[in-house]
Amino acid sequence: VHLVESGGTLVQAGGSLRLSCAASGFAGDLYVTGWFRQAPGKEREGVSCMSVSDDLTWYADSVQGRFTVSKDVAKNTVYLQMNALKPEDTAIYYCAVTFGTRKDLPLREDEYSCWGQGTQVTVSS
Repeated sequence: VHLVESGGTLVQAGGSLRLSCAASGFAGDLYVTGWFRQAPGKEREGVSCMSVSDDLTWYADSVQGRFTVSKDVAKNTVYLQMNALKPEDTAIYYCAVTFGTRKDLPLREDEYSCWGQGTQVTVSS
């Protein structure tokens, strides 16, 4: 399984970015894609996740209403649309995948088995 994030760049506060997480090396849609971020000097935190098979989603309070996760099943890609960006959104953003069905969406890092390399998002004030 291979995950590649893209779309990170420098943007001004109030701007928008769309991150992509392209997955390869597996088939089917029984998986959850999670988005995490790690700001300088801080621990990695969960931002959002989506269950690809049934479109269930979760958002951290800090991004609720500003970020939206979506998918393109044909491309095996999950997107994170980020609007109204703030300087505190500056971080390396990672996507991760976990497989199988579950009762609740996985919110912890240790629930994910595959990780991308990360993409840097910098929001200037």
